[in-house]
Amino acid sequence: MQATERWPACSKFGRRQKSSQGVLAILLITFLILIASSLCAHAQYAQNPNAADPAEIVWRMVAQNETRAGQLKYFTSRRHYHIEFHGLGRSMAADMHVQVTYNAGSGETLQLIDESGSHLLLDHVLTKLLETERDDSRQHKASLTPFNYNFTFDTQTNENGRPIYVFSVEPRVRNKLLYRGKVWIDAEDFAVVRVEAQPAESPSFWIRSTQIHHVYAKVGDFWLPQRNVSESKVRFGGTATLTIDYGTYTLALPDVAPMQTANAASQSSPSLH
Repeated sequence: MQATERWPACSKFGRRQKSSQGVLAILLITFLILIASSLCAHAQYAQNPNAADPAEIVWRMVAQNETRAGQLKYFTSRRHYHIEFHGLGRSMAADMHVQVTYNAGSGETLQLIDESGSHLLLDHVLTKLLETERDDSRQHKASLTPFNYNFTFDTQTNENGRPIYVFSVEPRVRNKLLYRGKVWIDAEDFAVVRVEAQPAESPSFWIRSTQIHHVYAKVGDFWLPQRNVSESKVRFGGTATLTIDYGTYTLALPDVAPMQTANAASQSSPSLH
């Protein structure tokens, strides 16, 4: 169903067009930066080494991220992208369903299944976002490692019956794709299960604040993205919210081994706050 687009009253077409371009620029810059970050890493492989101190916890997490590159050969999933903007006298929304195929070495292939809603958001935000995701799946320029971040141990807790390490992270290098906030690391698998953060650098003067909520779910021996919600407050009024639901994963290559599927949303994982 198409989203309703309401323009504020304006005496001149030029002013109306300028307002349109400003809103789109805000949305595009914000979401491209957020989604291109390391929050959307493909998977983390689940193992259980013993960690003796916070530094070792972090390095074991890094080791598992490297291990999964050799372990995860293939997956497919169907993602749902939903974006909304409310403010500045206007409301817009758009949706996309995308079939994702991942092959080790070549990264992700994204195939559009269907789309609906605001053509402005579809053409100028979600389509560009998919292009950025496709490129970042091959590069991983902003990975969660001690080379990019300073880690500070906060506490050890339990969530959903599993022990969890909580760290605060701060960028140690200048990179517009990095963030600051907290990460939750599973103490048994040494995999990141949740991130609550803000961009390290404001993507635009027009953005007052941005909150990122990203969770992973365990699928077989891997931790895969489950859900991402990024909300940005516009300086002079308005809110832009992007939600990505990562759907059901199939891990086995077709016609090679029995199909292994799991719905990330049904896995035990920390809830969003």
